[in-house]
Amino acid sequence: MGKISKADKKIAYDHKLCQFLDDYTQVLVAAADNVGSNQLQNIRQGLRGDSVILMGKNTMMKRSIRMHSEKTGNKAYLNLIPLLVGNVGLIFTKGDLKEVREEVAKYKVGAPARVGLVAPVDVVVPSGNTGLDPSQTSFFQVLNIPTKINKGTVEIITPVELIKKGDKVGSSEAALLAKLNIRPFSYGLVVQSIYENGSVFSPDVLDLTDDDLIEKFALGVSMVTSLALAVHYPTIAAAPHMLINGYKNVLAVSVETEYSFPLADNVKAYLADPSKFAVAAPVAGGGDDAPAAAAPVEETKDEPAEESDDEPLFSLFD
Repeated sequence: MGKISKADKKIAYDHKLCQFLDDYTQVLVAAADNVGSNQLQNIRQGLRGDSVILMGKNTMMKRSIRMHSEKTGNKAYLNLIPLLVGNVGLIFTKGDLKEVREEVAKYKVGAPARVGLVAPVDVVVPSGNTGLDPSQTSFFQVLNIPTKINKGTVEIITPVELIKKGDKVGSSEAALLAKLNIRPFSYGLVVQSIYENGSVFSPDVLDLTDDDLIEKFALGVSMVTSLALAVHYPTIAAAPHMLINGYKNVLAVSVETEYSFPLADNVKAYLADPSKFAVAAPVAGGGDDAPAAAAPVEETKDEPAEESDDEPLFSLFD
């Protein structure tokens, strides 16, 4: 069998990508910086069943997507093109998006700090014994790391932030971390965007819970209600508030005039003589006769009964 030409490889790749676009409606766009071939193979095996990973050059993927969109008339595929920036791959899946993202995140591999790499996280050298002999003290002195000699080995006195997130790793930092056998970075496929049936959204959406959705929905209803009340436009959300406000206005007119209606009669009676409603408050443990039972207590509160030294205490309750 002869060697496959580059043109044949491109045709095969184009056919594969177009076939995936037809078969799958969900695509995860993942960054693949510093991901090795063995690591990528492990991820493929973990996703085997309902997901496939397709890597390739961005220009080739964009061309195939654009041509397939024109061929099928499906313009939704074009939403993938702006997402193909940098070293990225496409994960086509029919499974649950959140579960697929979590499965991909399992395959992160620790990596040493190589010279020139941009640190994805802060790197802190912990305090404690390093196990290095005193001749290695110069590495720590160059990086201004406080040390002392303890039992013939170098000991770091306090933790030191060696590299900040976003900074490039220098030769001294890389050499020191290698001597301390510290692998501060971890790399794997990182989902950056999600495409689903023509819609593109951030993977942070997958972390939303039912409570978050209810809270956002309630906030939206509150804003719609406030707007409707402000412009006096009736909506289902604003109707109860409008009815209550209307009742308050009519009640205010009724209180100030001779006009009355059943719902205003009790309010007028209370305003005319509040004392009639004084016994209306419920008494704990009381029934229909609770107000009557409470009256003697009111009368005897100011005049406590005199106790006799000759009578037993229980006679007070006879």
